[in-house]
Amino acid sequence: MRRLALARGGLLGPRWTGLPARAAGAGARARAAAHAVIGRFGYLQLDTVSAAGARSHALVLLSRLDGMEARLGEELLVPGAPLFEYWGHAASWLPLDLHPALAFRRKAFRRHPWWGDVLGENRGLADALLRRARDGGPFRSADLEGEREGPWWGHKPLRRVAEALWLAGELAIRERRGFQRVWDLPERVIPADLLARSLPEEEGVRTLVLRALDGHGWAEERTLAETFHLRKSRPSFRAALRSLAEEGAILPCAVRLEGGGKRPGWVRPRDLEAADALRRWRPPRGPRAVLLSPFDPILWDRDRAALLLGFRQVLEIYVPAARRKYGYFVMPVLSGERLLARVDVRADRADGVLRALSVHFEAARPSAADRAAVRTALSRLAGQVGMGTDFGSSVFHG
Repeated sequence: MRRLALARGGLLGPRWTGLPARAAGAGARARAAAHAVIGRFGYLQLDTVSAAGARSHALVLLSRLDGMEARLGEELLVPGAPLFEYWGHAASWLPLDLHPALAFRRKAFRRHPWWGDVLGENRGLADALLRRARDGGPFRSADLEGEREGPWWGHKPLRRVAEALWLAGELAIRERRGFQRVWDLPERVIPADLLARSLPEEEGVRTLVLRALDGHGWAEERTLAETFHLRKSRPSFRAALRSLAEEGAILPCAVRLEGGGKRPGWVRPRDLEAADALRRWRPPRGPRAVLLSPFDPILWDRDRAALLLGFRQVLEIYVPAARRKYGYFVMPVLSGERLLARVDVRADRADGVLRALSVHFEAARPSAADRAAVRTALSRLAGQVGMGTDFGSSVFHG
């Protein structure tokens, strides 16, 4: 199932992924290729950290699309794009066709999942923000903070109320400018036919489960639930699995463990056939080497990465520097079907270089080919973010 995970994850050749392998530049074809990748997973998780010369959402696309310019990863959410921003796998850009499937979440989030009844407690401010959008057009929170007239001025919960309106579906995010959200009314952002459709919860969950499997290939129930944060919709999630299985849309499938035993999960029938074909496949010599975002769709589920890829993902961004083993923004290196090293990457914008602060190999004695793969992967990313490379300060481990 390792190869199936990589194929469905867009990290093998186009023959197996069914996705474009190139997205030269940042024009219409590149945008279409990026949309295809997002469509496969059903989401592109957003993150603010740009230590590697681009934010994580751009890095996910760069690792799959040769020739893509990094700036495109910041410019995908624009009016007319087939995307919307919402709470999918955390804050994400999602294909527009999933908007009706998330109606149950917008309903549940009328009471904010963390802050409580924000809208009820601040209804006056919420109504003022909606009037501001209706009468004044799209706005950023920063724009409102600069306006000294109106009921919103001086209110500390301004951003919180705007986010609560967004989660409840009363506001939408029109675009990102400098990675800042631009708020607007949903009817100006979401096409009318999609805005008018609201799938019942079980049907919406069924749609999300199938999209999750599209990106995973094979997955345990836990992984499917966590992909679109369906744990709080457990009854609907279980019902969706039952009905999809009864229809033959998904099949129970267990992965055999090396030490004996099995891990039960689910797979689409077509992907079970693909997995069989991939077992007989001989990877090409000199495989493509890429750096993966630490938030990559094939890495965020650490147990899954360990099971299928033999790789124990470690995220140390939130770990105090003195306690880090590998570094702050550590990007695994994928060469063919192997995750063979971890590189702590840092963009030095003043010098215009992408630095490898440290490199840790998975093998105790890495081969010359493994070392070359790390250099190739870093050079590839450096070219995409418009920088040179520097291994001078790095220490190779392994």
